[in-house]
Amino acid sequence: MKKLLFIALLVIISCKQNSENSTVDLTTKFEISKGTETTTYKETIAYFKLLANNFSEISIQEMGETDSGFPLHLVLYNSDNEFDLESLKKGSKNIILINNGIHPGEPDGVDASMMLLRDIAQNEDLKKQYKNVVLAVIPMYNIGGSLNRNSHSRANQNGPEAYGFRGNARNFDLNRDFIKSDTKNAQSFAQLFHALNPDVFVDNHVSNGADYQYGITHLFTQHNKLGNGLGEFLEQKMRPQIEASLLEKEIIITPYVNVWGKTPDIGFSQFFDNARYSTGYTTLFNTFGLMIETHMLKPYKQRVEETYALLESIIEFTSNNSDKIKELRTNAVEKILSEKEYAISYELDKTTFSTLQFKGYEGSLIDSKVTTGKRLFYNRSKPFTKPVKYFNTFKSKQTVKIPKAYILKSGWWKVIENLKNNNIQFTTFKKDTTINVIEQKIEDYKTMTAAYEGHYPHFNTTISQSQKEIHFSKGDIYIPTNQNGVRYIIETFEAEAPDSFFNWNYFDTILQKKEGYSAYVFEDIAEEILNNNPSLKEELQTKIKTDTEFAKNPRAQLDFIYKNSPYYEKAHLTLPIYKVY
Repeated sequence: MKKLLFIALLVIISCKQNSENSTVDLTTKFEISKGTETTTYKETIAYFKLLANNFSEISIQEMGETDSGFPLHLVLYNSDNEFDLESLKKGSKNIILINNGIHPGEPDGVDASMMLLRDIAQNEDLKKQYKNVVLAVIPMYNIGGSLNRNSHSRANQNGPEAYGFRGNARNFDLNRDFIKSDTKNAQSFAQLFHALNPDVFVDNHVSNGADYQYGITHLFTQHNKLGNGLGEFLEQKMRPQIEASLLEKEIIITPYVNVWGKTPDIGFSQFFDNARYSTGYTTLFNTFGLMIETHMLKPYKQRVEETYALLESIIEFTSNNSDKIKELRTNAVEKILSEKEYAISYELDKTTFSTLQFKGYEGSLIDSKVTTGKRLFYNRSKPFTKPVKYFNTFKSKQTVKIPKAYILKSGWWKVIENLKNNNIQFTTFKKDTTINVIEQKIEDYKTMTAAYEGHYPHFNTTISQSQKEIHFSKGDIYIPTNQNGVRYIIETFEAEAPDSFFNWNYFDTILQKKEGYSAYVFEDIAEEILNNNPSLKEELQTKIKTDTEFAKNPRAQLDFIYKNSPYYEKAHLTLPIYKVY
């Protein structure tokens, strides 16, 4: 009898919950305002918690810290009601990770994602259609920026009424921080990303730049850089089919219009997403990535609705091509290692292009009513459709031979933290060890003269390499390249790569000598060195005869002897990264 009463009580509770689901108001702020307003951070999290409380297919959880002091949240939709990240990662379903609010003044994806998850959870047909897909949504990535709410920082943007600020709580642009990982946001993102290992990554943005007829553009990760079968699939199948899907919904779309201060009809190139950017970072782990870029001058309502539509198309494509996407990602690392060499930098191929039937507005330079100069003016009363060259092929500029492993000296704890955050597998030497390796020295580099995202990054870096027997200490780090993170390892450890740890100032202390010499004392030592080393003496004399500036500079001559003597410190300009072949 008690058992029957208990079952009856469960039925009543279940009916009550279903009744509550049908009466709870799930209308978003965006909808209530008729497309003119977006939610605050607290309203966004509260809404997703409401969804999670009312639909068993949705969950919300905290996933680490951010610079704001508030936690990073992750919302999951899974028709099977399974939300254990390890199980999802190992499962057969494709995982799509959607990132919102990285620039909180661009909140289109925030509102679109809220409505999208609600609509799927309420629609039995969509649940069946997306049964082999898991949706993972970061509701608001830049929480500090979203709390800094205003109505004026996006001077060129058409709505919403109020929004967040681009910089985070420490004024970092988070879409420049993925590889250097200065912020808690980026560190938590890395852990979240690797906990999921998503097959597809989408980052929602709003564009700056030119004026044109499109309300939405796409910025897929650069397909030549993605490579390994993935790039070909993205360029020849994924991009065209998603574009076609959107056109079936009567929404026109074009590649991101990468022009500044010029008109698009002259042609434009694809934006190249290095590893500092979200999609460049996710590419390092063979994830298909794209940014959605709505057009700043279009009404907010249109931008959100078209973001929603494009997210739908991405989900549909992923669901329909689930097995192929899994296959390509599974085989990617093997293909990379089989190539033996890896491209660490690319350049635009100016000889190859496709032709877009671009829908723009006539642009011209007219007299400014504000300044004494000219201004660019787009005449919306004169729309056009004309062929425009689109350059989206990049070729390898520099390659490196893939080593068997890299060895990192143990004292570089910030690098080691990044390796751990990015799920890079490594071991430590159990005892002091001597190994034949490639030692690397910095030969030349340039440094930015203006601050950029908390750094003065280096560029145009060149290195020299030599084979040596090096003594490594117990605790030094051995990092094999035969692992899922091989691309991350190469692009951060190769100093000449654009977003390497060296170029982001991780190793700047090696650029400064810690010891020196007093010239009047070292003169006697230098004389003795030359007397005992005839070949060095001959090299010095040759350099004096052939280099006029060097011949005029006695201190440079003395320094030449010092740098070729046992007294010169080995650490100066020597990277603490060694290659094993």
